[in-house]
Amino acid sequence: MEIIWIVLGAVFIICGIIGAFLPVVPGLPLSYIGLLCLQLTSPPPFTLRFLVVWALIVLMIQLLEQIATIAGARKMGATGYGIGGSIAGIVLGFFFFPPFGIVFGPIIGAFAGEMIGGKSSDLALRAAMGAVLGFFVSTLLKVMVALVIAYYFVSAVIV
Repeated sequence: MEIIWIVLGAVFIICGIIGAFLPVVPGLPLSYIGLLCLQLTSPPPFTLRFLVVWALIVLMIQLLEQIATIAGARKMGATGYGIGGSIAGIVLGFFFFPPFGIVFGPIIGAFAGEMIGGKSSDLALRAAMGAVLGFFVSTLLKVMVALVIAYYFVSAVIV
């Protein structure tokens, strides 16, 4: 039975790493489920404190992922119109054009919002590029965390 939990956990870890790159797949929660699968082996490799800390880290990064795109747009000069457009782009992109809408929705939304707000196209494009920067920063963070979780998984299996 332990082999089944290890293999299932490894599948979740791999899907989690892939999901860290793809915005429509909840990568970090999948990686965390991989740790939980491994916890069902005997003896359990992780302490309760370890699992709670990683659950909080995964939750915080899931929340920060959405905020980073908006923060990037704000950093590059987006106004309330651009931020509102970016938020609308995230929501509309998620529901109507997955998976590409999640990437391009905030960019197009920030650009459109700034144009509606009366900014020139070059300033609106700058705000949209900030949204891109925020998206890539959050993706890099997710990939790094997914790899750290994978490290703990592999270390626990090998020992």
